[in-house]
Amino acid sequence: MVKIAPAQAEKFIARPDPAVRAVLIFGQDGGMVRERAEILAKTVVDDLKDPFRLADLTAGDLKDDPARLSDEAAAISMMGGRRVVRIRDVTDAITPTCKDFFAALPGDALMVFEAGDLPARSSLRKLFEAEKAGAAIACYRDDQRSLPGVIQASLRDQGHSVSPDALSFLAANLGGDRQVTRRELDKLALYKGQEPGTIELSDATACIGDTADLTLDDLAFSVASGKLAMVERTLGRSFLEGSHAVTILRAVARHFHKLQFVSGMMGQGLSIDEASKKLRPPLFWKTAAEFKSQASAWPQSKLTRATAKLLETERECKKTGAPAQTLCSRALFEISTASPLRRRTRA
Repeated sequence: MVKIAPAQAEKFIARPDPAVRAVLIFGQDGGMVRERAEILAKTVVDDLKDPFRLADLTAGDLKDDPARLSDEAAAISMMGGRRVVRIRDVTDAITPTCKDFFAALPGDALMVFEAGDLPARSSLRKLFEAEKAGAAIACYRDDQRSLPGVIQASLRDQGHSVSPDALSFLAANLGGDRQVTRRELDKLALYKGQEPGTIELSDATACIGDTADLTLDDLAFSVASGKLAMVERTLGRSFLEGSHAVTILRAVARHFHKLQFVSGMMGQGLSIDEASKKLRPPLFWKTAAEFKSQASAWPQSKLTRATAKLLETERECKKTGAPAQTLCSRALFEISTASPLRRRTRA
């Protein structure tokens, strides 16, 4: 098997190839990794709490006892039926154990491996992409293209539609983790009630208005507008809410990528309004004026340097022992200080 293309992932998870015995699900979005692992497991076992048909392991279990992987794969359920073996938190350290499994392919259990973000050079990822009985599925965070569909489908399943303004707001403030997104949408549907209806902007802001993602959105706007005092307050709040430095840097980077896109469209002759309308999802009306002001003020060259700085800082934060919060803070204040709007916005 080879790696599963993102566009084919949902289809494969719902109806996996019978020839595939082991699937590696990995990525930055831990909620999506868990969600897809559960959907895949349920294609074999309806009740994921059934101890006879599902074995739940961790990478630590295999480190202490590598032979357990093949033992669990070959085990037969006392109650009959095919089994699932779910192995969480795996890394390249278990690559040799997985090689032994693929060489023997004991039993008939479906093996589901869950991992965090794995680079293309990962030995574990390469192994699953190369093996005929293996498959690798990457879980990328829901973005501005995929998130609206997730939101609409989730609410539709609960009998609700969503207004354009509410959809824009939700897409701007959800998406960091698929399972967190699901929980927030479940909360929103419960707030709306059991009767079918349309989720309006007032409903969305009432339920989602206190999430950490809103803080990150405020932070991104503050950085681009050069509001140093606001950057300090919202950055401190983000750290207190448990947001990791890399998560914060990526949230600000997403904002600057949008500014780059609109600035590029304006460079091709479009007006600020015409260029902004090409964003998907569309701008949230409450912040649209500030966004347009930023896109008009920031030169493309400065936006390029800012996004490069954010990417470079993210790489530095991932190094073992790096003072991530300090690096993140320094980068955001540096970019904020360079904002063309700073002289106009001293808040």
